[in-house]
Amino acid sequence: MFKKMLLASVVASSLLAASSQAQEVVRLGNLKFAHYGAVSYIKEIAPKCGIKVEERVFAKGLDAMQAVIAGELDVGAVSSEAVISARASGTPIYLVAGFAKGGARLVGRADLGMKTVKDLKGKKVGVTRGGIQDILLAAELSQNGLTYSDQPGKDVQIIYLGFPDLNQALLGKNIDAIMQSEPYSSQAINKGFGNEIIKPYDTPIGEPVRTMVMTEKFYKERRPVAEKFMRCFVEATKTFIDNKELAEKYVRENMFKGQVSHEDFVNAIENSPYSYDVTPEHIQITTDLMQKYGVGKMAKPPVAKDWVKTDLLEQAKKSLNIK
Repeated sequence: MFKKMLLASVVASSLLAASSQAQEVVRLGNLKFAHYGAVSYIKEIAPKCGIKVEERVFAKGLDAMQAVIAGELDVGAVSSEAVISARASGTPIYLVAGFAKGGARLVGRADLGMKTVKDLKGKKVGVTRGGIQDILLAAELSQNGLTYSDQPGKDVQIIYLGFPDLNQALLGKNIDAIMQSEPYSSQAINKGFGNEIIKPYDTPIGEPVRTMVMTEKFYKERRPVAEKFMRCFVEATKTFIDNKELAEKYVRENMFKGQVSHEDFVNAIENSPYSYDVTPEHIQITTDLMQKYGVGKMAKPPVAKDWVKTDLLEQAKKSLNIK
């Protein structure tokens, strides 16, 4: 009897081990923005992809990249400037996909009625330090002939704040304009205390691409799992593109717990649509502008073609008949 029980225990343990091996864990870092929703959805469909995804949500991309550097994540969904800075500092990562584009807006205080970038002269403008919005703001001010600093004395004084804090500062009239991400910029407009000045896509960057990175270790040493994860990403993204009601329900209820309205979501995704792709050329332009405007303080900017690896993405798209 004891031998039978022992045998049953060994078999059960073996089955459990096989099951856990079949569903290998992928540690994913993500941010809380509307256009990061499809990335978050990966964990919901991960079991049918043959993996388990453990998601950690960070306040900003630089925080997520710190977790990658510390070896706490396998994959990170962040803005391009965070991954470029990390690669410049020697972090062994590859940029493997783009999951959204756009997602930025220059919003002014509604009562000031500003309509152009030139109207920012003499004003205080808020932005989150080191984010893609920081680069876009610098590019917009420069190409409109405005000087800027975080100290008084220039045409525009820059005020650095976190994403939710920017809206509060604009609402409280502590600053005059914000270069903001979605859905926060849409919320400022829909709640009536902000007005759109421009969508800042007329710089050399165009519409900025939000990027997905993998550690070199994950990409090289756990290749079959990396392939499963990428197929899962493509499937989750296609689901969100095809099923707008599901995408809205998931983002509004699961990610934002009802704090984002229908109108906020629709406006946010119109300005930051879900996507799959990224090119070395886009990342190189972003890198060059970061260096030009001193964002990220890179001693040796990375060359995009050396570390933008889209082979997993192309393979996944092909397997799911996506062009």
